[in-house]
Amino acid sequence: MINLLDIRYVRLGTRQHVETDRFAREVLGLELARVEAGSSYFRSDSRDHTLVYFEGDPADHTVGFEIRTSEELDAAGAELSNSGIEVRAGSAEECEQRHVNGFIHFRDPTGNKIDLVLGPHHSGRRYFPERDAGVTGFSHVGLCTTDAKRDEHFWTQVLGARVSDRIGDAPLLRIDDVHHKVALFPTNRSGVQHVNHQVESVDDIMRAWYMLKERGVPIAFGPGRHPTSGARFLYFRGPDDMIYEFSTGVRTFTAEEEATYQPRQFPRVNESFCMWGSVPDIAEFRQSADEETQP
Repeated sequence: MINLLDIRYVRLGTRQHVETDRFAREVLGLELARVEAGSSYFRSDSRDHTLVYFEGDPADHTVGFEIRTSEELDAAGAELSNSGIEVRAGSAEECEQRHVNGFIHFRDPTGNKIDLVLGPHHSGRRYFPERDAGVTGFSHVGLCTTDAKRDEHFWTQVLGARVSDRIGDAPLLRIDDVHHKVALFPTNRSGVQHVNHQVESVDDIMRAWYMLKERGVPIAFGPGRHPTSGARFLYFRGPDDMIYEFSTGVRTFTAEEEATYQPRQFPRVNESFCMWGSVPDIAEFRQSADEETQP
């Protein structure tokens, strides 16, 4: 079984570079690390970069996960191939683009594009954002799934993730002590469903809420609190209709809890996404018409 160390970056295609770059700096509060060959690299913590906007199809998304050693990377490639997944090694040019020593690339059964990277670069300087948003780092992604049970099996049995909780068929998956680094949301497409950054406190959530309203940025969900992870959250829409989330206070597991924890099953209702009563304006979170009419 493959052992993912941590989530590393997300790469998003865009044809609105001016808008995406401004959004990352002025709304998300990220630091522009560099612009290379038409791609903008942003930092949110001590990593070289965690978010990249590149010139391309806005539906073209890739998520990178770190692997510990070259032996583990080779073994991961072999295991994926044995599972019927097409795998290719990253070229030297692609490694330079990602600022890693090496990587392999593949798609999960839905078609989500995944990099497994070796030796991702760290920055030699302190993260210094343009706006004090309270961001402490890139934390997780929501991914689309066209078959949640099939993809949960792939992520847990091949990629080594563990289920923390489920909302309906949607599994929240952890790869370390954090409640989830990946969440799979049923829909009819592939790609990144939302991008999460952690902030220091609920004060940062509320400051962001007022700032977003003042700037006219569409708020998609919240402020609220997830009953699954316990995190306080705020979701909002950026360029290319990508959804971003600020959250704080996500649950972490101790070693003792990890050994005995049983995933909880939540129904696919609004209350399973927010215990405070906020109603999502996000298609993958909304109840279906049939569910809404059930007593």
